[in-house]
Order: sequence, then structure tokens, then C-alpha cells
Amino acid sequence: MAEHDLAPHELRIIVAVADTRSFSGAAAALGLTQSAVSHSVRGTEQKIGAVLFERGRGGAAPTAAGESAVAHARRVLRLLETLAAEARAAADGGGPVAVAGPLRIAAFRSAALHLLPAALTRLRARHPGIEPEVRVVRELGRGTAGEVADGRADVGIATIGTTSPVPAGLVGGVLVEEPYAFVHPAGHPDPRSLPLVDWAENCTSYTRDWWARQDWLPRATTRTEDDGAVLALVSAGHAMAVMPALSLTGAPPSVAVTDLGPGRPTRSVGYVTTPEQAATHVVRALIRELRAAAAEAAVSNSRKPEYL
Repeated sequence: MAEHDLAPHELRIIVAVADTRSFSGAAAALGLTQSAVSHSVRGTEQKIGAVLFERGRGGAAPTAAGESAVAHARRVLRLLETLAAEARAAADGGGPVAVAGPLRIAAFRSAALHLLPAALTRLRARHPGIEPEVRVVRELGRGTAGEVADGRADVGIATIGTTSPVPAGLVGGVLVEEPYAFVHPAGHPDPRSLPLVDWAENCTSYTRDWWARQDWLPRATTRTEDDGAVLALVSAGHAMAVMPALSLTGAPPSVAVTDLGPGRPTRSVGYVTTPEQAATHVVRALIRELRAAAAEAAVSNSRKPEYL
């Protein structure tokens, strides 16, 4: 190993310090002494040529260099974990039995509820050796793509498109293009008179621009944490909303769905991963099942809406 190369144990230590925000916490998590952790971090900083953590009474906070280094460390450690499985898969000809191992997935709520379960059911049936680990992440800010970029997830189910492109350094693709619709209580004599309810994750700037051009849509007076609460308010007759198709999966008969016409906005739901993970058998297997599940969801959500 070259003098300035980092060893796996050094990477694990800086990840542990970042995760626990302290040298003592990292030591406890790794079964090391605090002095060993401190010595290792100092050596890593010397090799990299940058300070990775700000030390203080409050603990150890990653610097900008530290955030970058830790994200790369997580991704390198993940590749080391998959090395043996991928080597066995190559020796076995890439057969179904060889597709195994942990698979870390980040998904926003409606995708985790209505898209991911079907994909995981098929994935586990075909590849029982795969061990999915799912984290539900709010699709705000860096969202699920940020989890992938930071090495916390192998695959993210994300909203992607012209106003929310796949971040630099990652790869991805669209799984389903879903339309937005006007959602209101079934049988209400004047649904446009109801308050408009919205939630923070609802849409991108593209949809917001469409929203701003609609004179008939008032300002949202009610905001909730997720689309499930929106649907509950609409179902109970308290509000109207504009929602994407995936969020309307399994909507009760008390909810009416009205088509917004040819100029309606759409939302692209897709996957993002790293270039190195995109080549692994386990991630390719998940993407195949996500595509199949997305196609099924598009068919099941195609109940004929009313027209505005």
C-alpha cells in the first residue's frame, strides 16, 4: 500500500466519527479507545491534506472537506462489502442464486407505500438471498438522491426531471411519468369552494409554475406533513387538492379524481444510484423489478377520471 493510501479501517473510523458526532462515540461503536480514534483521524487528515472535523466541547462536526471525505468513504466501504458477492456472481455466471446480499434503498413516502412493496415482493421471490433495507426519506432538499450521494443508500427512488435532474456524479432513469389531477370529495356540489390543502413534498418548481398560472386555484390554507393526510382531509369532505397519480393509489370511493386536461403537469418518478452500484447484480435486479412495478402501478391508476 502506498504511503498516502487510506486503509478500510481508517475509512470506517471517519464514518463512525461523522455518524456519532464524537470521537468517544466512534470509539464505543467500533470497540476502540478514544485515543486510537483520535490518532487515526489525525493520520487520515495528514494523508488527505485537510481538516475533516471541527473539535469542540460539543463533539466533532465534519467540515466541508469532512462531509466530502465521509461520503466517499461510505461508498468505498459499500463497494468492499459487495466485492465478494459480485466475484461469486461472476464465477457463477451471474445466475439467480448469485444475486444476494444487502441492498440499501431510500424512498419518499408515496413511492415506499405504493411502488416499492410490489417490487420487493418480486425481488425476494426471484432472489431470496437479497436483504433489502428501506429508509423513508422526505423528498425535500437533497432528498433520496442525497442519501445515495452520501453513501447511505445504494438506490434512491426520487422525483427527477428537467427541474430536478439526476445530481452530478449519479446515474438514473425514469420509472413512471404520472399526471397530476384535481382531487375533491365525491358528490360535493361545489368542490372549488373548498379550502385547498397542500404538503411540502408535493411538487417541483415546474408544477409550482403551472399552479401559479391557474386563476381558479386559491392559495393553500392548509398544509400537512404528507399526502396521506391530504387524502384523508379530501375524503372527509374538508378540502380539495392537486395530487399526482401515485399518491392516489387505493383512494376510497369518497374521493373524486378530475382530469386537469392536456396542459396538466406531470411528475417523473425514477431511480438514482452511483455509477459503481449501477453495475452490480443486486442493483440491476432491483431496477428491473421497479420498472415492472411502475408499469403495473400505471395500469392500476388509470381509472378514467372526470374532466374539469
